[in-house]
Amino acid sequence: MFEDIPGYDKWVKIEKIERGWSFDTKYYVESEDNQKLLLRISDIKFYDKKKKEFEVISMYSKLGFKMSNPVDFGVFENETKVYMLLTWVEGEDLEIALPMLSNEEQYQIGREAGLILKKIHSLPIAVNDLPTQTKEEKKRIQILKYEQSELRIEDDEIALQYVKDNLHKIWKKLPVYQHGDFHPGNLILTKDKKLGVIDFNRWEIGDPYEEFYKLENFGTLISIPYSIGQIDAYFDDEVPNDFWEILSVYVAHSALYSIEWARPFGKKDVDVMKEICLKSFKHYNHFKTHIPIWYKKGNV
Repeated sequence: MFEDIPGYDKWVKIEKIERGWSFDTKYYVESEDNQKLLLRISDIKFYDKKKKEFEVISMYSKLGFKMSNPVDFGVFENETKVYMLLTWVEGEDLEIALPMLSNEEQYQIGREAGLILKKIHSLPIAVNDLPTQTKEEKKRIQILKYEQSELRIEDDEIALQYVKDNLHKIWKKLPVYQHGDFHPGNLILTKDKKLGVIDFNRWEIGDPYEEFYKLENFGTLISIPYSIGQIDAYFDDEVPNDFWEILSVYVAHSALYSIEWARPFGKKDVDVMKEICLKSFKHYNHFKTHIPIWYKKGNV
């Protein structure tokens, strides 16, 4: 199957990776010279998208933090599939490691994550990559899709109206390169207690504040001290007021639309997103407040 990929003859171990929400097929690979790699495979129709992804990963790899570094990119199987080889980041999934640490350790790791995210957002955007429009219209279409869905949850009217009334506030900041899915599920805690970043396949260019709603979705489920630390460090311990107002719009939109988004993955994932939605309603008092109840500056 992989014979066309350069270096395949030196691979001694290939294991399929089943977890994750990516549509890529992923494998863990070891070579005879003890290289550990991640192999991502996509259909050839995604060639341009995946080539750009590889280029962006190459750009991020120069920022000085540990991550899945680019190794090789190309096509195989008579040019019907695209492959991407990246270095494997060894360690423990952060979402598993965090609960085993003290609150102070969780907070400090969150701070490290915030500084990494700030590095990604600091990259100057190439002229050809500058977006020509914001996401406002796209998100209005998404929220309408949720509103018309049979998957709607009870008592969503206030949050739904909040999104509709406030979507015009997003994308007021200069766009930045994003990781696109930055949360503990895509971070690795290495043996030397440093963070490694993985899974850049949802990268995009957009509002820097948008990158933080995944803290509400996934971060607070695992560690509130980590979530606080990420925000504090990113903003040098001076979080601007407009951040909370705009983030609350992203959180409200995601809380609702993610239920519909999860539909292709099955009922189990839809139910998970419903639970996350109800958690967000509680944290934001049904979006009657901008700052979530879990945030206390520097509080671990």
